[in-house]
Amino acid sequence: MPKNIKQILIWLLFGFIVYAIITSPERAADIVQAVWDIIATGFKNIGEFFSSLME
Repeated sequence: MPKNIKQILIWLLFGFIVYAIITSPERAADIVQAVWDIIATGFKNIGEFFSSLME
């Protein structure tokens, strides 16, 4: 992708995120919490997998 298009898409994404947070902060917080839970669970499961390999 050309550099200008990539930069425009990044700014549009940033603008949408700011708009979503301003218009519905509770919903945005729920989404962030859900994403965090998914990431934390993923790392926990990877850790358990490698721990089971070591036993």
